[in-house]
This record gives sequence, C-alpha cells and structure tokens, in this order.
Amino acid sequence: MSKIRITKQFSFETGHALYGYDGKCKNVHGHSYHLFVTVIGIPISDSTNVKFGMVIDFGDLKKIVKEEIVDVFDHATVFNKNTPHVELARELEARDHNVLLVDYQPTSEMMVIDFAEKIKQRLPETIKLHSLRLSETTSSFAEWYASDNE
Repeated sequence: MSKIRITKQFSFETGHALYGYDGKCKNVHGHSYHLFVTVIGIPISDSTNVKFGMVIDFGDLKKIVKEEIVDVFDHATVFNKNTPHVELARELEARDHNVLLVDYQPTSEMMVIDFAEKIKQRLPETIKLHSLRLSETTSSFAEWYASDNE
C-alpha cells in the first residue's frame, strides 16, 4: 500500500515580543498564525475498522493539535522566560492576561520546532509527522520537515 500525506490547517491569534531584537518586533505585537500540519502514513486496510481507508481521521489530528497548540497559544502572549520580559509577563498575568513563558525566543522558527516536538509525541506509532508550516503573515512563514531533522 502507498504512503499518503494528509494536511490539516489551523489558525490562532498570538502575541509576542522578541527580546534584544534590533527592529520593531522587540515591541509586543501579534499575528494571525496559520499552522499547516502534514502527517504521513499508510491508509488503514482493515475493512472492518471504522477508520478504513484513512491515514488518520482528520478529527483525531485536530484533537491533538488543538489540545497541544491552538488551545494553548490562541489569544496568549508569548515571552522568552530567560529574559527581562519575564517582568512584563508577571505584570500582564497580574492583570489576568494569558501569558506563556517559553524556553526560547518566540520566533516562528523556534515555535515550529516546539510544535513539532509536541505533535510527534501524540501521534499513533503508525503515523509520522512529515512537516509543519507556520505562517505569521501572508508572506512570511517557517517550515519544519522531518527529513531535515533525522
């Protein structure tokens, strides 16, 4: 049986700031992110299985990505916890804002690496994460490919 890739798209709104950056992105700002998740596997060949013919049910993939990424990052502000931005984060949290403190500079590049690790841990053994594309604007995106990271 042939290996097939399937892709599901997700959207979420997230704010961030890049500590130490030499441009406008050092300021707190936000993006309407679009995340494309592509997995690869062999469609289920057991005709008695309710998922017959599927690599993975789109609903099952949605559940994983929603729980690990969308529900966590949507309408949150992300800061690198290893910078003085932690002070701003504490102030926002005190005002009941949703703040995420991460171990990395919250660029699209670093976020997509984080997302890949989270998604890979939740996929069934028979399904592999093939690639992610995280768009922060209509013309700017970061991509992660399993083949580049073997």
